[in-house]
Amino acid sequence: MAQAAALPASGGFDWNALTKQFARGEYALGVGVMALVIMLIVPIPAFLLDFLLAISITLSVLILMTSLLIRKPLEFSAFPTVLLLATLLRLALNIATTRLILSHGHQGPDAAGNIIRTFGGFVMQGNFVIGIVVFVILVIVNFIVVTKGSGRIAEVAARFTLDAMPGKQMAIDADLSAGMINEDEARQRRKDLEGESNFFGAMDGASKFVRGDAVAGILITFINIIGGMIIGVAQQHVSFQEAANSYTTLTVGDGIVSQIPALIVSIAAGMLVSKAGVEGAADKAIGGQLFGNPRGMAIVAGTALFAGLLPGMPKLPFALLAGSAGWWAWRAFRTEQQAAAQAAHATAEKERKKPVAEAPISESLAVDELKIELGFGLLGFINETSGRKLTDQVKAVRRQIASEFGFVVPQVRIIDNLELGSEEYRILVKEVVAGRGALRPRMHLAMDTSGTAPQMAGEKVTEPVFGLPAVWIDDATREQAAVQGYTLVDAATVLTTHFTEIVKENMAELLTFGGVKTLVDDLPKAQKTLIDDITPSQITMSGVQRVLQNLLRERVSIRDLSTILEAIAESSGSTVDLLSVTEHVRTRLARQLCNSHLDDSGALVVVALSPNWEKTFAEALIGSGAERQLALEPSRLHAFVADLRGAFERAAQSGDSPVLLTSGPVRPYVRSLVERFRPQTTVMSQNEIHPKARLRSAGAV
Repeated sequence: MAQAAALPASGGFDWNALTKQFARGEYALGVGVMALVIMLIVPIPAFLLDFLLAISITLSVLILMTSLLIRKPLEFSAFPTVLLLATLLRLALNIATTRLILSHGHQGPDAAGNIIRTFGGFVMQGNFVIGIVVFVILVIVNFIVVTKGSGRIAEVAARFTLDAMPGKQMAIDADLSAGMINEDEARQRRKDLEGESNFFGAMDGASKFVRGDAVAGILITFINIIGGMIIGVAQQHVSFQEAANSYTTLTVGDGIVSQIPALIVSIAAGMLVSKAGVEGAADKAIGGQLFGNPRGMAIVAGTALFAGLLPGMPKLPFALLAGSAGWWAWRAFRTEQQAAAQAAHATAEKERKKPVAEAPISESLAVDELKIELGFGLLGFINETSGRKLTDQVKAVRRQIASEFGFVVPQVRIIDNLELGSEEYRILVKEVVAGRGALRPRMHLAMDTSGTAPQMAGEKVTEPVFGLPAVWIDDATREQAAVQGYTLVDAATVLTTHFTEIVKENMAELLTFGGVKTLVDDLPKAQKTLIDDITPSQITMSGVQRVLQNLLRERVSIRDLSTILEAIAESSGSTVDLLSVTEHVRTRLARQLCNSHLDDSGALVVVALSPNWEKTFAEALIGSGAERQLALEPSRLHAFVADLRGAFERAAQSGDSPVLLTSGPVRPYVRSLVERFRPQTTVMSQNEIHPKARLRSAGAV
């Protein structure tokens, strides 16, 4: 009883469940495809054929609109399947209409339905030749232009998409590894990439459906005309003229009814495959890219206006086009200007609302290692147009010192200083004034190499670099000064020369620990191995810095850093006294030291320290190791200074620039004494004389 109560009242069969099953999409699609196959076999009455032809035309318009309005091709990934079904529908309708035309064509234009009769009469306008020509043109446009082009685009897109797939896969994996996307996003991107490849591959094959449909339309049309003529004349016994008029009208009408939906679908296919790389609906993409440039529209307006003014041209069409394009260009220009103004306003508003960032206090602790401060009247040196800028000259100085001494000068900051006089300048080393002077920007400084004051009219000054008497002269007396043999230097060169000398004087102080690390890092691999072996077991990196500073303090080039490091490695193993290490390095650099002080004849001119002074200095040394120092009586110190000045003045009168030659143990102490009153004097020990150096004596102290 319970089982009987559970059965439906309609005899035990659930019709509602069966209706729901057939209402599902897969059943409806299956029934529709089977209906298309049945249409190939079973005759269709004329009234039903009209309905199906209307469906075909409406479906093709729907496909075209969908292709136009989608944002990306993958949004219509079912297009190949839809294209196949639409092509199958048109072929089934072609066969159905062929059957009706051949069976009832002798009865008149109404034999195949109202749609075919209307298209045939409207297109042909009483002349079947016109209908045939229009039909052939439609087939040519569809087959040769639209279908062939879209098929080629799909073929190339499929090939390029397949070639680019490994790179895109790697990009997705890289973004996932970098944390830019999560696993779900990576999975979705891989799915989209696979769908894109499958879509263009399917479109490449689906384009063949349209080409086959066009060929079939041509063949079916000719078969209908020939077959209809045979049936009408031979079987139905109608006149040849009547048979030709009736069957041709019906056949051409059928062909046009079939080709118009085919052409619409072909256009949709072309729009779809050519949309690759374009975001948004077709109207937005075309409107924004084709009509969005106001300059192009302005040129179009001018061209249309010019064409309309040519003799014989119709004025009204070109005038309308020129006016429309000009109005559009004006509107686009206004839109562009408004957008730019809004963007500028938005940027300004954003900057105004942005909180003022307070500079960190740590920036106040930064020290500029080299700085040039200029008065207001000297700022033209920075913006010099006729000659070299001051910045370019400073770069040249840094390059020259690097080449000469192997020392990389730190970056130089050039600023203005309103506290200075209009034509004054200052050079600072680590925020401390190291030199200053005054320049005349549009004048030249005349100097006499003999050290006497030039006998010229002008502003007499003391040259700021070497303290020589000089005169600022203008361009009017410049040629006269050159004829008299004076040295002429422009204002910018005076500043550059002063800067160069200050850098050379302070190279030891400017060689920082970071600078030494940079020099060492730029060494070849073998030399890096050497520095790794001796640091920090024999000497620290700061100890290497101290040795290099000792060399630069006496203007000894450290460019041959490999030899210097080898010498440090040799001596640092036996002593920790950096002064002794420096003296050993100088010994290894004997060839370089001698070569840098040769005179024009290739000889090294020396003034030797007499044995009495050698003994005096040796006895005045007290302490040992790093604590060793010179303790010389003041009276003896004054006597040494007098003897030294006398010896070097006599050598200078002979035109020589000698070096002071001492023994090895006392050389650094003699140098520390000499640099206080005669810093330009070079002091060398006997150990630093290269065996092949040719010596020439210029006296003794």
